[in-house]
Amino acid sequence: MKKRIQFMLTAFRDGFQSVYGARVFSKDYLPVVEEAAHAGIEHIESGGGAMFQAPYFYSNEDAFTVMDSFRRAAGPNVHLHSLARGVTVIALDSQPSDIVNLHAKLFKKHGINTIRNFDALNDVDNLIYSGQCINDAGLKHEVTIAMMELPPGCEGAHTAEFYIATLQKILDAGIPYDSICFKDASGTSRPQKVFETIKMARNLLGEGVKISFHSHETAGVCTLAYKAAIDAGADMIDLSLAPVSGGTCQPDILTMWHALRGTDYSLDIDVNKIIKLRASFKEAMKDYFLPPEAVAVEALIPFFPMPGGALTANTQMLRDYGLLDRFPEIMEAMGETVAKGGFGTSITPVSQFYFQQAFNNVILGKWMNIAEGYGKMVLGYFGKTPVSPDPTIVELAKKQLGLEPTTEGPLSINDRDPDKGIPAATKKLEAAGLPITDENIFIAACCTEKGIAFLKGQGTVGVRKETSKT
Repeated sequence: MKKRIQFMLTAFRDGFQSVYGARVFSKDYLPVVEEAAHAGIEHIESGGGAMFQAPYFYSNEDAFTVMDSFRRAAGPNVHLHSLARGVTVIALDSQPSDIVNLHAKLFKKHGINTIRNFDALNDVDNLIYSGQCINDAGLKHEVTIAMMELPPGCEGAHTAEFYIATLQKILDAGIPYDSICFKDASGTSRPQKVFETIKMARNLLGEGVKISFHSHETAGVCTLAYKAAIDAGADMIDLSLAPVSGGTCQPDILTMWHALRGTDYSLDIDVNKIIKLRASFKEAMKDYFLPPEAVAVEALIPFFPMPGGALTANTQMLRDYGLLDRFPEIMEAMGETVAKGGFGTSITPVSQFYFQQAFNNVILGKWMNIAEGYGKMVLGYFGKTPVSPDPTIVELAKKQLGLEPTTEGPLSINDRDPDKGIPAATKKLEAAGLPITDENIFIAACCTEKGIAFLKGQGTVGVRKETSKT
């Protein structure tokens, strides 16, 4: 009998983030969500990641309202997943304990079933409290190990042994979890390494623990890596639908269905329903600007592991500022920011730190301006990097940012920061004359000034459609 491989449809979260920079209107895709549920898709990624901030920043929509509408469209039986970044939750800066806890409660309230929770540095200490909050809120916790391939010439982390050592730390820490995910946002992990990692994890965990594997087609090896993960014992993979499949996204459901034909595995789908669903989705998204880099495979990505979800967001930003012609230079410079930054995984927010520093190195002069996020990372303010950052860069960050290196955990630092947390967010709302609700507090804390502007009715629209000036 064939083994049924579960899959999560990522089109409405990672797909949007990886193609449109998450700049989409919910009214355009929610009818397709309903059709996806009727087509028999059981797991859908519906929130978290950039799809929380983007509605406030670009679509002039409330993310919590979108989450509620998504649940109604999907119906009560579809399992909805969200993505969180440990103590950073869905923001780009790490948060204090009260906001980390509020995140879990609010996402449970607004229809999420499972939170996939990772730390970009693979610092297990950043997963302990966040994982406990997810569990205490009554959500399923998919604790996650972040993967990538190091640029050539770098070594010291991101091997199968490194990932399994991280998994062992998770188990030793007693973090409550319902499943394990290995997540490669850049799509650069060699298929053989994927096989070895999942095989070792299966041997360590036994047969009763669900293992998921997530990657992107950016480097052209995702389908092969998925097959390697399945052969090694993975139970679930992430798949998407055109027009947000392939390239910077996950493989299309139909691509993986075809790749598994004649094997001992099956996706167990109604192909005709998926074909119809795919057509409906293409029609719904036909007016959106489709960046050419979003549908391309880039063989050089392993040299500068930029994740699909960040690549198009950054190229969109460069388009906005008329700097897209500098993109190749910035990408070439990114390899060095990875090599000198301590080998944090190229995934949000660390991928943005790498890009911001590479941008500064190209536009402002090499290491002349340390980006705040990158500098705070090498100084230890986001947790412990897999290897020690280059000491010269640490010294530059110390001088330019006026901060001392630290080994103290981000939660402890943030818990005593008067500008962070529920009291600080409450003061911002009071100063703006806005209602004090849990949702508004979370928006103010994680979306800062743009969140306040939205709540005051001053939100802006930055969605790119080809048939309008929107």
